[in-house]
Amino acid sequence: MKVVLFCGGSGMRLRGYADDVPKPMVTIGTRPILWHLMKYYAHFGHKDFIICLGYKGNVIKDYFLHYDEAVSNDFVWSQGGRHIEYVNRDIDDWTITFVETGANANIGERLKAVEGYLQGEEMFLANYGDGLSDVALPEMIENFQNSTAVASLLLVQPTASFDIVNVGEGGLVKDVQALTRTDIWINGGFFVMRKEIFDHIQPGEELVREPFQRLIDKQALLAYHCPGFWQCMDTFKDKQHLEELNIGKAPWKVWKKISTPAANEPKVIASGI
Repeated sequence: MKVVLFCGGSGMRLRGYADDVPKPMVTIGTRPILWHLMKYYAHFGHKDFIICLGYKGNVIKDYFLHYDEAVSNDFVWSQGGRHIEYVNRDIDDWTITFVETGANANIGERLKAVEGYLQGEEMFLANYGDGLSDVALPEMIENFQNSTAVASLLLVQPTASFDIVNVGEGGLVKDVQALTRTDIWINGGFFVMRKEIFDHIQPGEELVREPFQRLIDKQALLAYHCPGFWQCMDTFKDKQHLEELNIGKAPWKVWKKISTPAANEPKVIASGI
């Protein structure tokens, strides 16, 4: 199943740190958040990517055109550096289509711009390109396949440290509680869609506004709740949090989790960062 990644944003709230790179190229450890996200999808067998470029798209192109496997893989160096044998590889079996979708285009316009690259695909995956999760993707896809919905979106609980204030008569505060402890769910930016989504997008429309409202009216928009880990990278504080997790047991690194071995077989742990 193809994966559409929306990578045109400039990351305004990361200004001062990421002025020279598009938001998906802001690093976590030694690799950009885009790489971590693609590794997540590839782990589940989805290795055909369509990258919607916009702000400084040339940075993303250059990164993959000059991709350095040694950054995240074990290798054997010999013959004074004339011969390098990699023990494992990251992206040998990935296919990436780079599409210029406009510097100022919104998500709906970017998706429409790559419609031609999705010909023959009954279903496809899509992602905002700036958030990570450990959501069980196969279950989300199966849940969608068993429905008649046109699109499905991941619902997550917000991670921002804001307080919800309930006010009563006379302006007196009735209750104050952390946003993260409420029953509020937000769009996590992970989508599964059928090709019919393009019938519901008009020129200039933002995906989650008018098109999704049309799906809601037709009872064709499905929600999938993620009670596990999810974190976007909107601010420098978000980046710092992801960096801290990356040093330890990063929840989104599903490719590093121990597989269940058969009887008398050794356990295998995937290598790489």
